[in-house]
Amino acid sequence: MSRTDTSRYLSLILRHKPEVIGITLDEHGWANVKELIAGISKTQPLDMELLDKIVRTDNKQRYSFNEDKTLIRANQGHSIPVDVELQRVTPPEILFHGTGEKYTDSIDQIGLIPKSRLYVHLSGDEATAVTVGSRHGKPVVYRVAAGEMEKAGFEFYRSVNGVWLTKVVPVRYLDKM
Repeated sequence: MSRTDTSRYLSLILRHKPEVIGITLDEHGWANVKELIAGISKTQPLDMELLDKIVRTDNKQRYSFNEDKTLIRANQGHSIPVDVELQRVTPPEILFHGTGEKYTDSIDQIGLIPKSRLYVHLSGDEATAVTVGSRHGKPVVYRVAAGEMEKAGFEFYRSVNGVWLTKVVPVRYLDKM
């Protein structure tokens, strides 16, 4: 398997299905590194050296180790209930959300919802939102009136890899670009 395949599998385990390899995550999303390596190694090669390389070189900075590298977790994107200890942060006035054209009818009607994830993911710049949207077909970008939302009581968080998170974005705070 390629490093990319292993990284994708790691993402599945740490964000959605730790039980697939017989491990559990603690309430903050942390997995024991030795247990993770042992579980993944049953079906594909993984050792500490490769795991460390995946964490260091992941262009989206999806994963974090604790200080002594005995624990690992996904930084965000979970579909299972974990608290990755995000700090509430004041957002910029405008954030962006990239999606595929096929999803715009739904978004235009109900706004942005997290679906199977815990949060809606937003970008700090339009270029990143276009990249994200491109993964889902022809990209469409929405401007999100984040400053206005925060004044109305919505909470925002920023994960360690720079992704902005919020629970929902109602239609009135969206502007399709």
